[in-house]
Amino acid sequence: MHQVIQAIGLTSNPRRDLPPAVDDVSFEAHAGHVTALLGACGAGKTTALRLMLELQPGRGITYFRGRPLHRIAHPQREVGVLLGDVPGHPARTVRGQLRMLCCVAGVPVRRADEVLERVGLAGLGHEPLGTLSRGMDRRLGLACALLGDPHTLVVDQPVHGLSAREGRWLHGVLRAHAAQGGTVLFATDDPKEAAGNADRVVTLDRGRLVADQEAADFGRTRLRPRVAVRSPHAERLGALLVKEARAARRSVEVVHEDGNRLSVYGSTCADVGEAAFRHGILVHQLADEIGDTGLAAEAGAAAAPSPSAKTQEAGDLPALPPPVGVRVAADPLRPLRYELLRTSGVATAYLVTAAALVVSVLVSVILARSGHTPGHLVAAAWPQDLPLPPAALGAGLLGALAFGDEFRHPVLAAHRGTVPRRLGLLAAKLLVTGAVALALAVLTITFDFEVLAVVFGGEVARVPADWLSLVVSWCGLVVGCAWAGVLAAGIFRSTMAGLAAVLAVPVLVVPVLQQVLARPSVGTAEGLAVRMRGLSPLQWPLGGERYLTAAVHVIAQPVGGALALSLALLLCAYLLTVLRGRAR
Repeated sequence: MHQVIQAIGLTSNPRRDLPPAVDDVSFEAHAGHVTALLGACGAGKTTALRLMLELQPGRGITYFRGRPLHRIAHPQREVGVLLGDVPGHPARTVRGQLRMLCCVAGVPVRRADEVLERVGLAGLGHEPLGTLSRGMDRRLGLACALLGDPHTLVVDQPVHGLSAREGRWLHGVLRAHAAQGGTVLFATDDPKEAAGNADRVVTLDRGRLVADQEAADFGRTRLRPRVAVRSPHAERLGALLVKEARAARRSVEVVHEDGNRLSVYGSTCADVGEAAFRHGILVHQLADEIGDTGLAAEAGAAAAPSPSAKTQEAGDLPALPPPVGVRVAADPLRPLRYELLRTSGVATAYLVTAAALVVSVLVSVILARSGHTPGHLVAAAWPQDLPLPPAALGAGLLGALAFGDEFRHPVLAAHRGTVPRRLGLLAAKLLVTGAVALALAVLTITFDFEVLAVVFGGEVARVPADWLSLVVSWCGLVVGCAWAGVLAAGIFRSTMAGLAAVLAVPVLVVPVLQQVLARPSVGTAEGLAVRMRGLSPLQWPLGGERYLTAAVHVIAQPVGGALALSLALLLCAYLLTVLRGRAR
């Protein structure tokens, strides 16, 4: 019983003035077999799959080996899904994409190379996603589905847009998975594909289940041989074929297709060709095909009822299926490794860092040449007319991209569109962006001093006496801007919103704080470190009061205080969004 997929009462939410796309669909897919979900375009196949995978709201329930998907601790290890193109940054490599997804599923990163070998992409691991062909992208999608070594594979339109060779290969992989004891369910609109590659065919029409048959029964009742004919005199040829069949007392059916095409059932290419030759009718095409008899013929046959369907007595009301809740997108089981791979996997972070360094050096040289800017601002490349120095802006952009790229290329939220707001993911992003921003701050100061010393001599590049306080202020500013970008982009789901939040600190928050601090009733933080030391019976080790004093001076400054206040507000807003998401 637990070796099957059981879909019971799948029903999508009603649409305006239209029936639901899927209405009370129930069927089973057995382990060790390939099951096809067949239906024309708009029959409800994709909607049924999304309801099964809890990707959209509706009603019904689906058991995967006895458990609904939301009760499985690690769904990626139970069900592998391929519903469309692979979502990912076009500049990221194939191997980099799979290694990120390994961190999401909590499997070793070496699994990426194993599945690349299995799907025939071992030699394309360094290719960017944006350069892959349709067939290669489909192979990559199948590799993503196989990462967690799942028992079940769910694939929508597996060979859509592929060549016949690629289609045969993909169905071979699905068949091999079923032969190893797995369960395979794929959706298609091609009856021949369903009959040729599935063990059981479940047919939908206008959102309702119309047949649930073994593939052999499906082929016998739905498909039959035909002769495809194309002729400029198709109507005349069809009438002659019917007339000769009646005279010979043979059962021949002639169907007029679009244009000058005929489908002749119950005859052969030789008989049709000879009849055309005898009557001098020109023929442009003559070929044997497997024809689709349509849903009408299938409905005439006895469609097998779904094993999970319940008989209703007269006058009984059917039980309302349970609601389908949309599952939250997967959170990386290894968030820190995921974020490291995400950041280093594309050149964006490197380009932003290099641009910030180059602009900072140029600005510091220009400021030193003008001679009207204080020395510590020259070293930081911070013109008094600009709200923030280039390094702080670059760090803010890096922080905004940390979440902005997630929403633009939703690897974590494939087929959902909403990136999970989890504290583990946030902590990983804050840690990685903080480390990158700190490195950017140190490199900026180092490069600026070196270039100033080379261009203007040691007098201009002289280290100030209060260097500790200045260094702490500088590093705090750059790291704080990066964190503000991370938090704002995570809240507002936009890179531009994250960068705007960084710029809002000096443009909006600082003037407000300056007005508040200018009031005589407002005290200062002068001597706070000494007073805190007096409250403690222990002495500060290793001159810790110096570092505490430097940190207090940073917060006491307008920009430092404004940045700290902004970070506190953004963090509270982020936590509220997390709690609201869990309450739904």
